[in-house]
Amino acid sequence: MKIVGILTEFHPFHCGHAYFLEQVRRAAGEDCGVVCIMSGNFVQRGTPALLEKWVRAEAALRGGADLVLELPVARSAASAERFAEGAVSMMRAAGCITALAFGSECGDEAALGRIAACLDTAAYRAALKGFLNQGRSFAACRQAAVEAVLGREDAALLSGANNSLGVEYLKTARRQGWDCEVITVRRRGAGHDSMERGAYLSGTAVRALLEREDWPAVERAVPPAAAQLYRRAFAAGRAPVTAAAVERMMLARLRTMDEADFAALPDCGEGLEYRFCRAVQEAGSLAELLAQVKTKRYALARLRRIALCAWLEIDRAAAAELPAYLRVLGCTPRGREILGRMRRTAALPVLTKPADVKILSPLAQKQFRREAAATERYALLFPSLAEALPAQEWRSRPVILESEAPALQEEL
Repeated sequence: MKIVGILTEFHPFHCGHAYFLEQVRRAAGEDCGVVCIMSGNFVQRGTPALLEKWVRAEAALRGGADLVLELPVARSAASAERFAEGAVSMMRAAGCITALAFGSECGDEAALGRIAACLDTAAYRAALKGFLNQGRSFAACRQAAVEAVLGREDAALLSGANNSLGVEYLKTARRQGWDCEVITVRRRGAGHDSMERGAYLSGTAVRALLEREDWPAVERAVPPAAAQLYRRAFAAGRAPVTAAAVERMMLARLRTMDEADFAALPDCGEGLEYRFCRAVQEAGSLAELLAQVKTKRYALARLRRIALCAWLEIDRAAAAELPAYLRVLGCTPRGREILGRMRRTAALPVLTKPADVKILSPLAQKQFRREAAATERYALLFPSLAEALPAQEWRSRPVILESEAPALQEEL
């Protein structure tokens, strides 16, 4: 059985994701196994996930995935480069994943591969340095530097958010020496972060529908089993978890920090620590604070991630660590077959029971405690405080489906 790895957030799982998984199986073979490395309760945009990781993992399993592993929070709430480094290192460590799949606007594996190779050349680095000295954003400078080396046609591909992520995945695979098959599926529907209605809604649009609890529209945008799972989470008071819910706790943390504290955070160099330190003494809201810190050089998502890492107490040393274990969030029957193979081939321990953490390496134990601490904070953001019980990370078990079928109604 060929096993394909996917790096994802499923924030939340929707019909576009189901289409993507269907196309991956079509390209890799219907009998392939699909392993997803998924963000946990905090995502790359620097916010808590609207739905907790267990709900999103089950939606993915009922929508076509076979096995879902968790990308630790220090790598999920990170730049695209560190996100890719963490997830690709997990795929390599699994020892049985031989293909990497991702969505892209262009669907051109060769072109994205050329760009990934370009990013490791001296010519690119020299061009990038020159553009960065002009004070432009990193994304704009990167595209301009690629254009200087490869030309406008290839460089223009970096304007697509998913193309750009795909390049990061391929660059990381090259750097880590992972010689994998590459499958890229051309995206259909609305673009990344778009509110427009295409063949499939974007994650941003689906999240907006969920926050409004517009269930008829949600049910058109997500698979039926996912809609049932989301309704159940809302009814239980465990969703939605919004950025607004964290604002006061985050501000309380930020206002107690000094320049040295900010300087210790990931991606908070280049004078950003001073801008944050000034802004926290003046801003009355998180949005106002980030607006005061922001310049054209720094993307808002980067600033949100810095604030989130401050609240979660993730410093540069933690952000630099590669995952030290493979945490299972859920699996199907085929996923259990993959797990059996993975236990024989993996270079890292496969974790299904939190109690087994005590036999792992000191680094793995430290990383799991960090994950547990992040989940403690996340649970306090649930709409129902009655659901915010302590030690949820230690009590949770993987989602185990007894069949490949997506049906859920009878289980509610």
